[in-house]
Amino acid sequence: MIEALLEGLFLVFQWPAIGFLFLGVLLGIWLGAVPGLGGIIGLVLLLPFTFGMETVPAFALLLGMFAVTSTSDTIASVMLGIPGTAASQATILDGYPLAQQGKAARAFGAAFTVSAFGGVFGAIILAVSLPLILPIIKSFASPELFILGLLGLAMVGTLSGASVLKGLSVACLGILLSTIGYGEAESIPRYHFETDYLLDNLPLIPVVLGLFAIPEIMELAIRNVSISRTPKDQTSDGSMLEGVKDVFRHWWLALRCAAIGTYVGMLPGLGAAIVDWVAYGHAVQSAKDKSKFGFGDIRGVIAPEAANNATRGGSLIPTVAFGIPGSLGTAILLGALLIQGLKPGPDMLTTELHITFSMVWTIVIANIVVAGLLMMWSKQVAKVAFVPGHLLVPGVILFVFLGAWLGGADIGDWISCLTFGVIGFIMKRGGWPRPPLILALILGNIMENAFQISMGAYDGFGWLARPIVLIVIALIAITIFLSVRGITKNKVSQTDNEDEADPAKAGRQEASEGGAKNPLISLPFSIILFALFSWAGVQAFAWPESVNEFPIMSTLPGAIMVFFVLYFDWREASKEIKIHGGFSEAMTAALDKAIVDRAILFFGYLLAMIIIMLIIGQKFAIPLFIFAYLIRWGNYNWRVSLGYAAGGWLMIVGFYDRILDLLWYPSWLSTWLPELLPSWIQPWLFV
Repeated sequence: MIEALLEGLFLVFQWPAIGFLFLGVLLGIWLGAVPGLGGIIGLVLLLPFTFGMETVPAFALLLGMFAVTSTSDTIASVMLGIPGTAASQATILDGYPLAQQGKAARAFGAAFTVSAFGGVFGAIILAVSLPLILPIIKSFASPELFILGLLGLAMVGTLSGASVLKGLSVACLGILLSTIGYGEAESIPRYHFETDYLLDNLPLIPVVLGLFAIPEIMELAIRNVSISRTPKDQTSDGSMLEGVKDVFRHWWLALRCAAIGTYVGMLPGLGAAIVDWVAYGHAVQSAKDKSKFGFGDIRGVIAPEAANNATRGGSLIPTVAFGIPGSLGTAILLGALLIQGLKPGPDMLTTELHITFSMVWTIVIANIVVAGLLMMWSKQVAKVAFVPGHLLVPGVILFVFLGAWLGGADIGDWISCLTFGVIGFIMKRGGWPRPPLILALILGNIMENAFQISMGAYDGFGWLARPIVLIVIALIAITIFLSVRGITKNKVSQTDNEDEADPAKAGRQEASEGGAKNPLISLPFSIILFALFSWAGVQAFAWPESVNEFPIMSTLPGAIMVFFVLYFDWREASKEIKIHGGFSEAMTAALDKAIVDRAILFFGYLLAMIIIMLIIGQKFAIPLFIFAYLIRWGNYNWRVSLGYAAGGWLMIVGFYDRILDLLWYPSWLSTWLPELLPSWIQPWLFV
């Protein structure tokens, strides 16, 4: 085994493998940092280039890119409050507040240090665990996967917000949305509204970008502020070195979360989606002082970042040893194995063990290299937190809408992105946490499939008596109990200290995920949500049992919890009406607090961009939005606006068209312009 370990290391450092590894790392930094791209897109793009390559260089390129996207995705999570990938959702809870406090560099220092540690730790555990993994993976069947999904939802629902009921209700909404399209058991369409676009489920990327990116970017546009709400000369303890020190201060937390990431990452189809929330939940519940979580606690960055990088090593275990991909990314890597003529299974642990260890070393080296590179660059990236918001908005909107277009190259992707942008804005202003919806949307199909298999295999609910299932159910109960107790204690503490209320602390509470208090905004959303759950539940009863079980499992508890939310919202709304002396005055104050008038105007800009796109195409519509926004909203001169718009056009044509080879919307302009162009002008420059 030692011989194979050393041979694998030697193979990685041979030329051209080491060159391809560095190329993969550089590509992975870019793909992870840009919202909407990520490791999956990178693997799809790079896989064709591995045809004809030697095995070790091919995997040096693929794994070098794939291993580092869970490190560079921290940039979007911290700077913009947008999950760069599904594995960085929990990072936004404390990473983005740190950026708003002018401490983005500190968040980066901690994140990149612990990401390198987590990636190396996961790879080492992969190497050590190879002979021992069979009984571990075999002990997790469909019942365990389903109940672990519930644990993930319980953790995100109870930890991301000031209300457990709202968090769990949103998780039920996400599960309901995941049932859109054909059922897992039978080919019967559900909730598709006679629209072909929804038959293949609700697309994840447009939903994520709309729900998180648009409300945060709108905040910069409406308030005309930078990401950091604290001037640069007033920040303290915000250096990158301070973040590195934080990791050493909390080394035991980093070690525990890396172990969680490695072993949870082994679970096929589930690990990467829930691991950051499991680690974040562990960090909160094991902390003596929980008061700063959600407001910029560095431990809330360390825990998920250590875990999500460690999953890269863990998720390779079932792929290499059994041919069972742990995620979509490892499914593509499985295809790469087959392309190289390698067969997953015992051979990868015996005769081809040196190849397996070369993959382990690739992950180790890639994580160390990317941490060093990002450490060097992060100081410059952190300065973006102090750039005027109006200069950031157009560029981010470009990446957001083209990232959404990558999902399926359908006009429905842009409509979904804008629609969930509106929903995300209402949720943020009404104090409804958004992460539970995304995690539930990711896990929904996996959980439904596991549930159907479990019910069939055990002829009912007999699988609930399995030992691991019982342990996880106990963990779910403990998680909810501790979260409810913590929130209750916090509210009692706030009540006892009302006379000594700190306005700055109240402002941080409002800005935190799910922390806003605006009952007259929350109440209408509660009513709509209750009506949606009720309608969806009634609709489900018309379908066969195997098709309606999962929708009913989400609508029934969802409706019950929202009913109680309605009661609490109504009580709080009544207080607001009394304070302001009438409903009209209270509603006016609520709308002013949420800045709804400016938000409607911003959504109008985005809607206009989509309508104009139908006529002149994306290559002109997005630069036109950039120009119009900077001129009319940002009050910049025409030279700055035109230069920015031209840069956006170059990015669209050079990267998204020429490199990614996107299929663009067939606009009205594209039907006649190419025929009028002279032969020396390429049509792809315009349509």
